[in-house]
Amino acid sequence: MIAQWKDRGIKLKRIFIESQLPDKLKPLEKLSQNIFWSWNQDATDLFHAIDSKQLIALGYNPRALLENLSQQRIQELLADKAFMKKLSSVEKVFDAYVKQQPAKGSPQIAYFSMEYGIHISLRLYSGGLGVLAGDYLKEASDLNVNMVAVGLLYRFGYFQQSISPGGDQINNYPVQEFTKLPIQPVRDGNDEWLRISIGLGGRMVFAKVWELKVGRISLYLLDTDLDENSWEDRSLTHQLYGGDNEHRLKQEILLGMGGVMVLNALGIKANIYHCNEGHAAFLNLERLKNLVEGDGFRYHEALEIVRASSLFTTHTPVPAGHDAFNESLLKNYFTNLPGKLGISWHEFMALGKVNADDPHEIFSMSHLAIRLSQEVNGVSKLHGEVSRKMFNVLYPGFNAAELHIGYVTNGVHYPTWIAKEWHELYLKTFGADFLKDQSNKDYWRKIHKVADRDIMTIRQGLKSRLLDYVKAKLQSDLTHRGENPRAIFEVINNINNNALVFGFARRFATYKRAHLLFTNIERLNALLNNPERPVIILFAGKAHPADGGGQDLIRHIINISKRPEFAGKVIFLENYNMEMAKLLVQGVDVWLNTPTRPKEASGTSGMKAALNGVMNFSVLDGWWAEGYRPDAGWALPMERTFEDQHQQNELDAETIYNILEHNIIPTYYDKNEAGISEKWVGYIKQIIAEVAPDFTMKRMIDHYFERFYNKLFAQSKHLVQKSGHVAKELARWKSHISHNWNAIEVVSQSIPDTENHQLQIGDLFQATIQLYLPDMTADEVGLEVVFFKRVSEEELEIRLTKEMTVKNISDHRADYHVEVDPQMSGVYEFGFRMFPKHKLLAHHQDLNLVTWLEL
Repeated sequence: MIAQWKDRGIKLKRIFIESQLPDKLKPLEKLSQNIFWSWNQDATDLFHAIDSKQLIALGYNPRALLENLSQQRIQELLADKAFMKKLSSVEKVFDAYVKQQPAKGSPQIAYFSMEYGIHISLRLYSGGLGVLAGDYLKEASDLNVNMVAVGLLYRFGYFQQSISPGGDQINNYPVQEFTKLPIQPVRDGNDEWLRISIGLGGRMVFAKVWELKVGRISLYLLDTDLDENSWEDRSLTHQLYGGDNEHRLKQEILLGMGGVMVLNALGIKANIYHCNEGHAAFLNLERLKNLVEGDGFRYHEALEIVRASSLFTTHTPVPAGHDAFNESLLKNYFTNLPGKLGISWHEFMALGKVNADDPHEIFSMSHLAIRLSQEVNGVSKLHGEVSRKMFNVLYPGFNAAELHIGYVTNGVHYPTWIAKEWHELYLKTFGADFLKDQSNKDYWRKIHKVADRDIMTIRQGLKSRLLDYVKAKLQSDLTHRGENPRAIFEVINNINNNALVFGFARRFATYKRAHLLFTNIERLNALLNNPERPVIILFAGKAHPADGGGQDLIRHIINISKRPEFAGKVIFLENYNMEMAKLLVQGVDVWLNTPTRPKEASGTSGMKAALNGVMNFSVLDGWWAEGYRPDAGWALPMERTFEDQHQQNELDAETIYNILEHNIIPTYYDKNEAGISEKWVGYIKQIIAEVAPDFTMKRMIDHYFERFYNKLFAQSKHLVQKSGHVAKELARWKSHISHNWNAIEVVSQSIPDTENHQLQIGDLFQATIQLYLPDMTADEVGLEVVFFKRVSEEELEIRLTKEMTVKNISDHRADYHVEVDPQMSGVYEFGFRMFPKHKLLAHHQDLNLVTWLEL
């Protein structure tokens, strides 16, 4: 890494002098250069054996640890026969692991994400979205999926949090030393460092490409912090989610379009492109441009190829959370692109707008991603429903329930999040085969054979480890904060290792409602300070630097924690990160989550807790709406009582207090003569046996293949046959149908006179409609009857859909007939809907032409 420095006339060059280990210890370097070590317990133990205290001090970074090894310690390791034997064993396992190749004929998937939470030493993530992406790559590696990934390499990453004496969040941005990260420059065919150039606002921006090995998976990271770029452009990869809206736009162009350029430069031609959230949606614009300019396809032909190979995963349950940009801003960066694609600016804007004629409507990245992807999914069953309603505006004529937007509920990577103690027990009890079949509950139900005392010994051990960490961290943080030594002593002294411990750790946004527990301070005081039933609540999390409301919540909790009655009972742990998260999800007794429903798309921290026998107490939102069982946790009611959110918050707070007072706390402390709560252990065994196996990353990837990847692979392979002949024919057919669609006419109709005659139960509903079909066949036009039940003035619920059959065809006219027994009673509304048909249409919204007939 060479850079020119100037300081008071002194000219300097930077040189990196790499440390060298003896040949016998060289395998340590190899292991440290692949993040595989972070989820392989033997490899992790190996680095801790070198110098655990120093490893932790260096942010659990083995590259930094090896760089700082003294010659004395090197000689000690060489002389340590047990260490050298273990090193040899771990190396053999690693070599065999990375040597395996994906199955022949399997689809290659290109995965794009703005953030990746892979390990604490790599500040490429801010929260749940990134941690999920990191878990996804790890599991894809374990399953030997043919996958590559693309992201950005941040010089400063997301901020590190500290707290001021007054409780204010301080945002720190320490630089990442790339030489101490497990990343390597990507080389081109001339052995030069691969770089791409991309036009941004009339100038060229350069980006180097790094490779991070996640087991068998290559994650390619773009870095613009180069001397050739202006400071403004160098800063594009400085911070995750930093800067203004234009800065975000440029980051997303770099990620999406620049990411595709990287794959092209490497000769990687993926079969499926998976866009993880809308940040990377511009990737398909670059793919379209390549197909039009490089391969000679017309825009609509290229569009068929791109859509048939694209999956968009949305993680955001509220419209305001989706990235969007003003049309005037987009003109500064995309003025020439529509011409290159062969479309107008109006058509280009229509990709990201509901109404392209409205210059004031903002351009939505999620709308762009949906329009350029055949398949779309939410990240839980409930979030799929929420997403269908949110994006229903893109599909007029369809009820939200009919949309093709599906779901795959998130999961967590078992090796990353399981405590070593639980893993050893599971291997002993379930057998090693369960790791390859993690969703099979027959394995997990063997937990009921384990003695209650063994269960509680693990639980208590993990809690003690957590609370020891909490005490040490508080000692350090509060001292650094300048708190009174006597107050620090009182806080630490009040922490009871035998207390019932709750954990609340997540991004601090107002909808997460971290304040609910403090609605009634007197009642909370009584719950936490019962000497016979002590309770501790641990809080952790960061608020976005621009989220004043979230920062206010942190300050409020810290100020409450300083009150004498809550010292050592209400605790806020600063600088939440992945290592702290592991201790929390493994060590607390109950994981608490109180979001405003349905604003939690999925959530995964509760899944990690469940793997480790930790109870969940949560709103029935996101994943917990699927995972909750009354014998394996607790939940707030799903139904909303008040429209006013303040009133609903007060009601939910009282419900929380009641469940704590009458259910959770008494159950935990209802102990037998052996000091064990048999009912509590029963809850632990149930959440392990019945909940945990449903939310592993193994299951999640299996579902992505079953529901989306396999379908996309088959469709995209078919469309590109014979140099894209099938795609061209499909595009031609869509153009022809679209051109003639409005010329279809209703010639005659015979439908029941429902205004004057009722239909009796058991009677058939019969209708015949004749359509005039100019220049198209009856096979290309479908007609169906749809019955609705009116839920409210604004909401209709589909109760029955029946496609009509073609009876007679003559002179461009076709008779459509239906006979159906509704098998329901009450007042309903019905109509007839016309839609295009083709065997290659993936779903009804594939060609978004739908017409409701006038009755």
